[in-house]
Amino acid sequence: MNWPTLVLAVLIALLQYPLWLGKGGWLRVWEHDRNLQAQKEFNQKLEQRNAGLDAEVRDLKAGYEAIEERARYELGMIRDGEVFVLVPQKNTGSGSR
Repeated sequence: MNWPTLVLAVLIALLQYPLWLGKGGWLRVWEHDRNLQAQKEFNQKLEQRNAGLDAEVRDLKAGYEAIEERARYELGMIRDGEVFVLVPQKNTGSGSR
C-alpha cells in the first residue's frame, strides 16, 4: 500500500469518527430514539390511567350509583333490610395441612 492511499484511508476514518461515535453520532441517536420510545410507552400508560381516573371522577360527581358501589366494596356498608353474607375462600397453600 502506498502512502497516498494510506493517508486517504486515515482521513476517511477520521471523518467517520464523528458520524458514528461523536456527540451527535448515530449510536447516540439510536440510544435517544430507544429512550424516546420507552418514554412514549410510559406516557401512554399514564394517559390511560388518567383517563380512567377522570371517568371515575365524572361518574362520582354525576351519579349516586358509583358512590354507593364504593361504599359497599370499600367501606362494607349495606342498605337497611339487606343481609350480608361473607363466603370465605379456601386456603390453597401447598405447605399447610
